[in-house]
Amino acid sequence: MKYSIIIPTLNEEKLLPQLLNQLADKDLKKKYDYEIIISDGKSTDNTVSIAKISADKVIIHNGIERQNIAAGRNRGSEVAEGDILIFFNGDILISKPTEFFERIDFVFNSQKNVAMTCKIEVFPDEARFWDYVFQNFYNMYFYLLNKIGIGMGRGECQIIRKNIFFKFNQYNENLAAGEDFDLFKRIKKKHDIYFDFKTKVFESPRRYRKYGHFNILFKWLFNAIFVMLLKKSLSKEWEPVR
Repeated sequence: MKYSIIIPTLNEEKLLPQLLNQLADKDLKKKYDYEIIISDGKSTDNTVSIAKISADKVIIHNGIERQNIAAGRNRGSEVAEGDILIFFNGDILISKPTEFFERIDFVFNSQKNVAMTCKIEVFPDEARFWDYVFQNFYNMYFYLLNKIGIGMGRGECQIIRKNIFFKFNQYNENLAAGEDFDLFKRIKKKHDIYFDFKTKVFESPRRYRKYGHFNILFKWLFNAIFVMLLKKSLSKEWEPVR
């Protein structure tokens, strides 16, 4: 199998069906040879029932403590059969699924590329002026971080060769936030990361609506600084927004 798509979830019954409907397309799955893995953090809504309809594998956290997103992604990776791992969040949509997989094929045909990320924008039907302003800033900022050798990719879409993912010890489960940045930062020290401006996924604006872009920007910035300097995140918990 070529690809394993891993989606960590927690009470995502509202938005998860949109993504699964895109990925469950039989022709798309056959052409690009992928499996869908849902790694659920013990949802209390209908997320698991929804996942079982379309996903190839559904893993449910049974521990007492709350599972963070890093652990959710890691549990999914441990049952993955694909050579390349595609990590999505449960609240995203792929702009053009066929073109998305064509671009991944293109990028990973080069042995030089071991990890990839792409542009992130807000759902088009919910986007506002400030979403465009900040998303353009975020995308260019993350692109430049990769160019200068720091390494960056948002958890909404991170694509990594499985052997590299395990070589770099998966996501750091001790980080409540910034685990996506931390992994790409570690990978970038040894390998190239491809930021693809031709590929795009959309995310829900729900967190921006609740906290505002400036608050989110500062949270990201300070968590990144803490991860770089202190090997831990500033946030003790990344609050779910549903």
